[in-house]
Amino acid sequence: MDGPTYALLSKPAVIARFAASYRKRWTGKAKRCLGSAVAALGIAVTTISDPAAAAFAEKASLPTASEATRSHGKADPTTAWIRFCEQLPEECAINAREPTLVSLNPDIWAAITSVNERVNAMILAVTDQDHWGVVDRWDFPDDGMGDCEDIQLLKRKLLIKAGLPRRAMRMTVVIDELGAGHAVMMIRTDHGDFILDNKRDAVLPWKQTGYVYLKREGTESEAWVMLGDWAVPIVTVNR
Repeated sequence: MDGPTYALLSKPAVIARFAASYRKRWTGKAKRCLGSAVAALGIAVTTISDPAAAAFAEKASLPTASEATRSHGKADPTTAWIRFCEQLPEECAINAREPTLVSLNPDIWAAITSVNERVNAMILAVTDQDHWGVVDRWDFPDDGMGDCEDIQLLKRKLLIKAGLPRRAMRMTVVIDELGAGHAVMMIRTDHGDFILDNKRDAVLPWKQTGYVYLKREGTESEAWVMLGDWAVPIVTVNR
């Protein structure tokens, strides 16, 4: 991406303090501004002249280019996604002016991998049934707890704050290693499609996850697109 370099600064102590305080701030309100989360995580729009950002970025080499996913036809989103979009339509809108791919450089890759690892450590993974008493609910983990899709939504929110295009970061439904429905976030790049997942800290090319890919958000409209010919689960019940 042109312009300022987007980097996520490495501040483990800040993350740890934030994780503890974040879970205590729940007040029962339906939604909460994530600006404080961005600040606490150390995400900043900065230039490479920042010594701390530069040092962190140098540690993140670019991944090997891999194959992009191919979609075919429209797919029905989960009912819980539809409800999420009714509550927060801006999270589901398509901005045709945004790029559909992220142009990777070491700084951007550092931000992606660090957000994935730190959010995984910060949010306690619980099922919607245990958390809310319902089978499937998509929302931000504002109380410090959430299941797979909630955790990926927070990652996307933070990366958008860091300057990455929402249109290139697509919520995706897969069948996991247990044969259950699972949600991940696919970030589409000029090096291929990569997966942010709460089950692992490594950001992997989609073909290396071992998952069966079913459907994801489209990039041309709010409709979802098919990624496979298998039966598609109507809920994502996994943590």
